[in-house]
Amino acid sequence: MFYIGTAYYPELWDREEIKKDVERMKSLGLNTVRIGEFAWSTMEKAEGVYDFEIFKYVMDVMYENGIYTVLCTPSCTPPRWVFKKHPDLMRHSYNGYNRIVVDVHSRCHPCKTHKGIRVLNAKIAEEMSKALGNHPGLIGWQIDNEVYPYDFGCFCDRCASEFRVYLKNKYKTIENLNKKWVTNRWSLNYDSFDDINPPAPKSWEHPSHSVEWWRFQCQLINTYVWEQAEAIRKHSSAPIGTDMMMDNAFSYSIMNKGLDVVQHNHYDNQDELYKTFFNYDFYRTLKKTPFWVTETQPGYNGSYAAYNGYRPCGHNYINSLAPIVQGGEMNLYWLFRSHPTGHELGHGAVYSSAGVPSPIAPSIKKLAQTLDTCGDFLKKTKVKSKLALTYSSTSVKNFMFAPIITKLDNFDHSFRPLIIDTFYDAFRHYNVDVIETDKDLDEYEIILAPLLSCFDDCGFGERVTKWVENGGTLIAGPLSDIMTDYAAKHTDKTYSILEELGGIKVKHHLPVEQDNFKAKWTQGGEFFDISLGCDAYDCVDSECLATYEGFDLEGMCAISKRKVGKGTVIILGTAPDKKALLKLIDKAPIADASQNVFLTKREGDENIICALEIEGKCGYVMLDKEYYDILGKKTVSGKVEIEPYGALFLKEI
Repeated sequence: MFYIGTAYYPELWDREEIKKDVERMKSLGLNTVRIGEFAWSTMEKAEGVYDFEIFKYVMDVMYENGIYTVLCTPSCTPPRWVFKKHPDLMRHSYNGYNRIVVDVHSRCHPCKTHKGIRVLNAKIAEEMSKALGNHPGLIGWQIDNEVYPYDFGCFCDRCASEFRVYLKNKYKTIENLNKKWVTNRWSLNYDSFDDINPPAPKSWEHPSHSVEWWRFQCQLINTYVWEQAEAIRKHSSAPIGTDMMMDNAFSYSIMNKGLDVVQHNHYDNQDELYKTFFNYDFYRTLKKTPFWVTETQPGYNGSYAAYNGYRPCGHNYINSLAPIVQGGEMNLYWLFRSHPTGHELGHGAVYSSAGVPSPIAPSIKKLAQTLDTCGDFLKKTKVKSKLALTYSSTSVKNFMFAPIITKLDNFDHSFRPLIIDTFYDAFRHYNVDVIETDKDLDEYEIILAPLLSCFDDCGFGERVTKWVENGGTLIAGPLSDIMTDYAAKHTDKTYSILEELGGIKVKHHLPVEQDNFKAKWTQGGEFFDISLGCDAYDCVDSECLATYEGFDLEGMCAISKRKVGKGTVIILGTAPDKKALLKLIDKAPIADASQNVFLTKREGDENIICALEIEGKCGYVMLDKEYYDILGKKTVSGKVEIEPYGALFLKEI
């Protein structure tokens, strides 16, 4: 089945209100609630004094009414007695260049190197698992909430000491670290690991230093979560995940290696639905099990105030249907009923604190009805792709601290939109897998690897070379293969692997964005727009597909092609526009459709084309044969219209 539901906070409501909310959920077709994530003080009022009665009651009454539960561990918000027991637990942050101790005021306060909090986290998780882990209504666990190195992590003396241990384990000797980081520039050489302090956040720090600090903080969070998962598994076999925001600076792949189900929270704006599809094409590749959307906004999002405006009529329906179409099995709203007080009174909800329904309630009913009609078809099919687009956590971190180009100069929040808008968005009518560099490559025919700064990340360079030799087509660049995994450039050649693999020699490396260059195909002479740098090549053992037109690069090779074994390597010195990119891919779309329609093909015993209109205006899909419209219950062919925020599920006849 598919799980459609909402976050719920029973610790805020008396039992009569809970009963009313259960009826409200049933009336909308909701079948899942997510509870417990901030309720530590309710579960354990004093150390060792546990009380899970209200949560068992809610799970019982929900299950009796056909509603399942995802249980959350409350480690994001330890109660005040925890901080009194461990006064050195508070996370240290920065206010400008001054280090400060964070106060207990919202959430994510604890330092993650503190052994005391880790013991208490594991204990509350295990006690929850003992008391509730085998409830018949339990379908899964969520650990903590939106884990991430907020404010660049904790900067206390304990974290600084652990960071030095991390560096010593990685680099072995201080001489090796100095050599790798080239610290004699600006006379930054370290005499010992004891000399190294955490880098001040968002200041002009050495990129290698900052990348390693970020990687260290992420490693702390991974073990913080995995320890709780281990405690839960002592008494419960339900799948475990942690709800992460969409930002691969904190590696989804590494975190989820220790968990069972990929969980995701998203709040993209109404004009950013195409970016949300990118997310799902990524999560789908991380586990064999379907991913879960554990939070999305019902109508609008916010904090102290509402943000980004109310989503237009129909948006909620497509926003909620998209993860199911793209390979997920859950969509939960944050939240069901607005909090009566606290930090997020401006956030949208399915019902207000007074029990008044949101205007999006009918779209939730429509979603439930759609899944009743199409759910069996979707369950029997899967999204399969022969085309992959790399999305490397190492690259995100490298460009985060050494952005090279201005479009990446926004710390961790610019890489994803840039790679989506420049590359992914060309494939609205294709199945695409968005992959980490550790993914097995054998199932793909084409791999597009732009902005893959460290090409040998997770052994990708060696593996992709063998994959090409066996018949694959690699399209790499721009700004690929130009760094190590700690944001240092190569010194023997511009690209460490791609020059030899692509049969080229880099003549000019210009990672600049200028509007006075264009490119044109050598065959046909047609011009196209370019972006994201201008690397020019000598074709040593390759064919020139396109040349630059403009100023000093006039006539130089911009795109090269080489046969390698049974396969092909294409090197991009610049990012071609979407039309030119599709020409390079040379692969037919699922169908012809308007640009505002996102297409997905699902394959199984019966093949289905899913067409979702994502921009709130009329669209169409052109069919080359007859299909059965599952929702409309009729046969269609030729040009089929799609209403604003409408959906078509078309079964091959």
